[in-house]
Amino acid sequence: MSLSAAQRREYRAIAHNLKPVILVGDKGLSEGLMQELDRALDDHELIKVKVATTDREARQEIISELCAQSGAELVQVIGKIAIIIRRAKKPNPKLSNLSH
Repeated sequence: MSLSAAQRREYRAIAHNLKPVILVGDKGLSEGLMQELDRALDDHELIKVKVATTDREARQEIISELCAQSGAELVQVIGKIAIIIRRAKKPNPKLSNLSH
């Protein structure tokens, strides 16, 4: 599922006011972090992830790995913040960032 330019623009606008819900530290991707990412994507669909590493290449690898393991699509990366999306099968209208 590749995102069109119009979809990316819409998702960026929605994500503008969101705070990062997942923080990836120097330890990288743990099993607990991946479980929390899955839960956040199931609940909110569109989330921000902050990758707190100073190495740009390592940060890009972590973001790619996050998307690959979770089945999420990368919307945008600005600095240490990545916006990712994964549509829920049954979105919860009270929690989803896309149903407002």
